[in-house]
Amino acid sequence: MQEIYIENIRKVLQNKGTIEQQLNIKITNKGKNLFIEGNADNEYTALQIMQAINLGFSVEKALLLNNENIILQEIHIKDITKRNDLERVRARIIGTQGKTLKTLNNLTDCEFSLSDNKVGIIGDAEKIEEAVQALESLVHGSKQGNVYSRIEREKKRKKS
Repeated sequence: MQEIYIENIRKVLQNKGTIEQQLNIKITNKGKNLFIEGNADNEYTALQIMQAINLGFSVEKALLLNNENIILQEIHIKDITKRNDLERVRARIIGTQGKTLKTLNNLTDCEFSLSDNKVGIIGDAEKIEEAVQALESLVHGSKQGNVYSRIEREKKRKKS
């Protein structure tokens, strides 16, 4: 049995049946603590999904982690930069009306979620690396256009 603290318990409880059915587990809760019961592999996957939900992903996107090729990467902005103006850094990641996140999402084929000073990335194990590198470049102050063009160059290089 695994235990995890969930900030957004309502989202989990509303979709409890779907999660239990897809992962073949049993979920119980005491307050915001969730208890997950099942075989070890399913418990681990469920913990990853709960962590993704904690980062702000929708349940549908979090359930993508049920696929063994899809992984969750959590990045703390404070680990990447020593800057104190984290609001500005978060704004650079989000972009005007969420445009930067949307573009990164399309270019890397990964799902992004920003929660406080943490960024969650769900995607194919091979594509996560590009997404993390792009995110780090943005945090360090690279122009969005330069980051996008580098991702596109990498995609072309891998295709040929």
